[in-house]
Amino acid sequence: MSCLFPPCYVAAVTAPTTSGSGNGGADAGSEGSAEQEWPGQRLGLPESGPGSVAGWGRRMLALFIDWMLCLLVVSVITGRRVWEPLLGWERWLPLLTFALEATVLTALLGGSAGQLIVRVGVRRLGGGLLDPWRALIRALLICLVIPSVIYNRDQRGLHDLATDSVAVRR
Repeated sequence: MSCLFPPCYVAAVTAPTTSGSGNGGADAGSEGSAEQEWPGQRLGLPESGPGSVAGWGRRMLALFIDWMLCLLVVSVITGRRVWEPLLGWERWLPLLTFALEATVLTALLGGSAGQLIVRVGVRRLGGGLLDPWRALIRALLICLVIPSVIYNRDQRGLHDLATDSVAVRR
């Protein structure tokens, strides 16, 4: 058991048990749905509206906006056109720009530029903004991609689990 990544999906990988109803555990799968009806319910977050877990559509749109803004910034810095391929070490500039932008804006404003535009906020589970170190770790894990696509039933990726954060609607 890792203290960096708390366990997730423990109930999803355990074998169903018989509940004594005589149906051989056929209703055991419904226990998980009764336990949590929407993402974030067990975290005390509302089902919809401000403070609820942000959906994947908003998050993907925010990432797209962030990436376009980073490409624009890099094109201004390098003097190249936005769609012109970057060569050598310049290939890393959009990713470095994204990491810097996401870290600074998440620590100061509670979300990257794209997240602020689509009204998604990143906050600690206990409330409040992420401190700069947590924002940096979260941004670096997003840059690695894999931690972002492995998530639990609360739609919190490994990057959120590692930094005790959650992406919510504003």
